[in-house]
Amino acid sequence: MPLTHLLNHNRDWAAQMVRERPGFFTGLSQQQNPRYMWIGCSDSRVPANQITGLEPGEVFVHRNVANVMVHTDLNALSTVQYAVDMLKVEHVIVCGHYGCGGVQAALQNVRIGLADNWIRHIQDVRDKHKAALEAAPKQHQLDMLCELNVIEQVMNVCHSTVLKDAWHRGHQIMVHGWIYGVHDGLLVDLKVGGSALEQVEHLHAAAVEHVFKQNRAPALKNIAAAATY
Repeated sequence: MPLTHLLNHNRDWAAQMVRERPGFFTGLSQQQNPRYMWIGCSDSRVPANQITGLEPGEVFVHRNVANVMVHTDLNALSTVQYAVDMLKVEHVIVCGHYGCGGVQAALQNVRIGLADNWIRHIQDVRDKHKAALEAAPKQHQLDMLCELNVIEQVMNVCHSTVLKDAWHRGHQIMVHGWIYGVHDGLLVDLKVGGSALEQVEHLHAAAVEHVFKQNRAPALKNIAAAATY
């Protein structure tokens, strides 16, 4: 079935942009100079440009199931390397979202096929914080694992050779960990990240502990704090 309605929408959008902002596409075609890189989930409800109010050309995007950053994923690493070394982005944002299907599958051991091998990385995060997660109210566990997954993926980004080499060269680049609420459209800063590996490692334990202090598992502060990277 031809997707003519999408092509029609595209033509309408392009014509509207030309009317409202003459020269927009000419300028866009001549350079790509984003300040931000976005590592996010493939979920169709989390479009990086739209939820941050950024224009085309302002954010360089890599997305996969559950915003995972794995050191053996050459696709992700190549994208980060291009953003950092070639585009000279100033910020790398790892953004998850509440209600993430990949994280839910990891939490509940749901089999979905080939993607089970990918989701295994999130199960590693789950197992790392197993005691505190199991002690928390069930209604909070998915949100908690979504947040913990972002925190751990931020650490993976910062421990990549790309970021470590960039920082060693003196490249001023900040890494951030955010989470998005599909239910309210709001982004939340998880307070993990920084502009140097030592800084990020220092903030890691506090970020993990904060996840468990939000009226979820207050009795497990020591467990959360001990689950450092």
